[in-house]
Amino acid sequence: MRSADTAVLDDPVGESLRGHHAHLARRLGRAATYVPDVATFSAVSPAADPADWADLAKLLGPGAFADMFNCPALPPPDWEPVFVLEGRQMIWPDGRPGRADVDGVVELGAADVPEMLGLVARTEPGPFWPRTPELGTYLGIRAEGRLVAMAGERLRPPGWTEISAVCTAPEARGRGHAVRLVNAVAGRVLARGEQPFLHVAEKNTAAIALYERLGFAGRRHVTFRGFRTP
Repeated sequence: MRSADTAVLDDPVGESLRGHHAHLARRLGRAATYVPDVATFSAVSPAADPADWADLAKLLGPGAFADMFNCPALPPPDWEPVFVLEGRQMIWPDGRPGRADVDGVVELGAADVPEMLGLVARTEPGPFWPRTPELGTYLGIRAEGRLVAMAGERLRPPGWTEISAVCTAPEARGRGHAVRLVNAVAGRVLARGEQPFLHVAEKNTAAIALYERLGFAGRRHVTFRGFRTP
């Protein structure tokens, strides 16, 4: 039986903002979001009413972006739809060990953020902002001094850590960097008694195949939606 409760993965943003990431949260009523430049993920009650959406709009400000992470509730009609993306939530195989120490993998810090942002701009692994590394530990691989691959920790619902920002520069692909980094991040997560999980776009079949080879199993379908406040 899996030691961590999987039910918290149904609302990983809200659970993170109420728990491990409370110090990075802005809250009003039943609405919550991250502080600027950390993440655009926001959360409301699954049964959100107009007052909840009004509170979230106050938190974000007019014309701001809200990334609703698989939220079953939809905002009022005056919120502008920005995108819809179908995805898959995957979890680490129960009982499988990880590797906390992997050759060639280094821990990234504040001084590395400009390079991290540059790598993200080239590879587009998903939302990543100047303060996103504050969400958890990020690891990287360098070649001739340049950062060519990285992965790190993002959402932190109780008992779980999301592996995110898995990316490799085009000129460094095909060398197993993603596998090494995911194993290294997973090893650290497991070492502190938590379980790794991740999200991937359904259209990214190459990434899904990679994660399946590592043993990740699909848990549920997810729909990512973005909106702009009135």
